[in-house]
Parts: sequence; C-alpha cells; structure tokens
Amino acid sequence: MNDYQERRFSSRIIRNLFNTVSGKKIAILGFAFKKDTGDTRESAAIYVCKHLMDEGAHVCIYDPKVSTEQIMYDLRSVSAANPDRVEKLVSIAADPYECMADAHGVAVMTEWDEFKSYDYQRVYDSMPKPACIFDGRLILDHQGLKEIGFKVEAIGKTV
Repeated sequence: MNDYQERRFSSRIIRNLFNTVSGKKIAILGFAFKKDTGDTRESAAIYVCKHLMDEGAHVCIYDPKVSTEQIMYDLRSVSAANPDRVEKLVSIAADPYECMADAHGVAVMTEWDEFKSYDYQRVYDSMPKPACIFDGRLILDHQGLKEIGFKVEAIGKTV
C-alpha cells in the first residue's frame, strides 16, 4: 500500500464503523511489511494504526513474527508528539482469537497464510454487530465471510 492507499484504507474502516472509531477496538492482523518476515520497515500497518489512533481507536495487534518491542517502537516513532497515547491505545496479543474478540472491526494488513484458515465463525460470534472485516491484502474468502454474516471491505475491489 502506498501513502494514499493507507489513508484511504483507514478512512474506509472509520466510515464503515459509523464514521467514528473513538473508543472502539480494531484488531490488526499482521504488522510486518510482508509475510514470513519480522521486517516492519515501511509497513502499511504502522500508518493505518497511527491514523486509527489519531481518531481514538484502541488497536489490538497480532503478528506471528514481529516482537512487541518492535511494534511499540514503530508506533511511538510515528506518534512522537504524544507517545503516551500509544501506551493507552495499543495492545499486543499473543493469540489471534484474543486479538479479535470483542473487536468492532478486523483489518488484515499482512498476507500471512495462517489468516486464511482461522475459524471465522468463532470470530464473528465474539464480535459486536455489525461485524466488519477489512482485507488489505485480498487473501480472505470474501463470499464465505459474507455467508457467516460479516460486512467485508477489501482494498482495491468492491465485494
């Protein structure tokens, strides 16, 4: 994602959650720049999280390889004017289902293969409704998610 797409993607999240994410939990799946790495340089997730935090969202992040320390460092770096905000608005989950439980929206930011095989019925059941998934990598089964009951938004395509 380029800068424009990052802003557009986070704006779609906000718009689909009734034009506000203040106080809402957004689950971020993937923080690495690309799958199978722990490299966060220029990761779109950094800037999407920043924009969501600027709007008052609580972000819960799950990534199978990126360390908590790296995630917090990256988010503090882009929030230099208010690093305390990162401590208040960010949590890191060791388990993806814990991350997504009670989330108002789930945003897929890295194309990890494991994200395709989650029990999305379980995820849907744990979320307030309407339950929204934002697929920033076009890796999920959009039709299957809709059949469960999710509202699905994907970058670069109308679903």
